[in-house]
Amino acid sequence: MNIENTKAQMRKGVLEFCILSVLQDQEAYTSDLLQTLKSAKMLVVEGTVYPLLTRLKNSGLLQYRWEESTSGPPRKYYAITPEGQEFLNELKDTWNELQNAVDALTQSKK
Repeated sequence: MNIENTKAQMRKGVLEFCILSVLQDQEAYTSDLLQTLKSAKMLVVEGTVYPLLTRLKNSGLLQYRWEESTSGPPRKYYAITPEGQEFLNELKDTWNELQNAVDALTQSKK
């Protein structure tokens, strides 16, 4: 079994949580969001983020605005919505529960 495939699947499973977390403090241009995810070693393939952003937007968890750019086409900036913040808060609780459960299962019982 390839460990890299398993690690990639684990990252994909929490990518939605990570995107909402990044956007909770300030809006972000798509390429900045991608760079933040890459820096945190959370981005497996860029192409996985674009459909996820669209799905989060269509679900009402994100919104975006266009801003004109002096160096090219307009830029799309994403921001979390109040509904998205509520959803993120629930995800944080779930993450803490999951982390505690995994820690309990993986702690050495010597």
